[in-house]
Amino acid sequence: MKEHLLVALALLGVLIIGGLSLVVPRLRRRPEPPLPETEVDTRVEEDLAGPPVEAPEAELTTGVEVEAPPIEVPEPTAGRLVRLRSRLSRSQNAFGKGLLGLLSRDRLDEDTWEEIEDSLITADVGIDSTREIVDRLRERTRVLGTRDVDELRTLLAAELVDALDPGLDRSLRTAPKAGVPAVVLVVGVNGAGKTTTCGKIARVLVADGRTVLLGAADTFRAAAADQLETWGGRVGAETVRGPEAADPASVAFDAVKRGIDVGVDTVLIDTAGRLQNKVGLMDELGKVKRVVEKHGPIDETLLVLDATTGQNGLEQARVFTEAVNVTGVVLTKLDGTAKGGIVIAVQRKLGIPVKLVGLGEGKDDLAPFDPAQFVDALLGTEPLGRDA
Repeated sequence: MKEHLLVALALLGVLIIGGLSLVVPRLRRRPEPPLPETEVDTRVEEDLAGPPVEAPEAELTTGVEVEAPPIEVPEPTAGRLVRLRSRLSRSQNAFGKGLLGLLSRDRLDEDTWEEIEDSLITADVGIDSTREIVDRLRERTRVLGTRDVDELRTLLAAELVDALDPGLDRSLRTAPKAGVPAVVLVVGVNGAGKTTTCGKIARVLVADGRTVLLGAADTFRAAAADQLETWGGRVGAETVRGPEAADPASVAFDAVKRGIDVGVDTVLIDTAGRLQNKVGLMDELGKVKRVVEKHGPIDETLLVLDATTGQNGLEQARVFTEAVNVTGVVLTKLDGTAKGGIVIAVQRKLGIPVKLVGLGEGKDDLAPFDPAQFVDALLGTEPLGRDA
């Protein structure tokens, strides 16, 4: 019993000595001052994050870069009408082959001459012009006494060329003067392809070596400015536009001013062509003209006409000739139509030269008009392997 008591006391002594050895060193340490709040947070974050990892260098981005479309080089205008002869040949059935078939008959009696008149009228040559052409052709045929098909075809071609008045000035006045760009106003009925034609005219000017700026003054059609800007962008031409329903005269003024500032050769202005209110249209175009002329005179006013509208298009054209001083006609959609004679009617009734003709939907299917080449293509009088 006594031995057990001694063992218990010895174990108790060991426990007390062990406990004191743990407590005493801690009592001797000085307490560390508390860490600032930010430092505590930092250490906690470092503990949670683990060992530091070197971050990759950040790449500087300024947005998605869209590659600009390449600038196109329009087809040269010299000889373009010749190269597009196949388009004109589609009109030969009524305007060419039909006439030549009548002239090749063994006998040219009254009935035949009446059929020739009907063919010309059907081709939209116009009644007065048709009578003059037929009367002169009959007289020359009688005097010369010719019956050879090739000779008759040559005579017919000569009469048609004369009816187109080859002496008219068909040049485009697009050269700058005294540091001020030439201003070309494009007018026409909405729906005739006016804005598209305006874009094609820009390509004609660029192909002829002019620098061009476009003015989107047709502010009443939401898509007109976008469409024109697309055409201009293809040949590197800037487009000046305003908000939808903006004052057309203001946009036209800004376009000419911008053209002067950047030093382009030609400012080409697309205008609205609403015919719901004739007086309103005339007032609007008149205002555009007056405002633009604060910078200088308008060099060209081109009227765009759709050849497929025939004689009805001439009535629409009168509205524009009353509103502005039209200096030239752009006749579109001549391809695939039997109405090639509308060129003669336009010039006779309006007294304005046709300066450009559209022969298809291609970007470079707008050609400077040449009466002899046009008639040759319609009648197929010769291979047309030359450029004019």
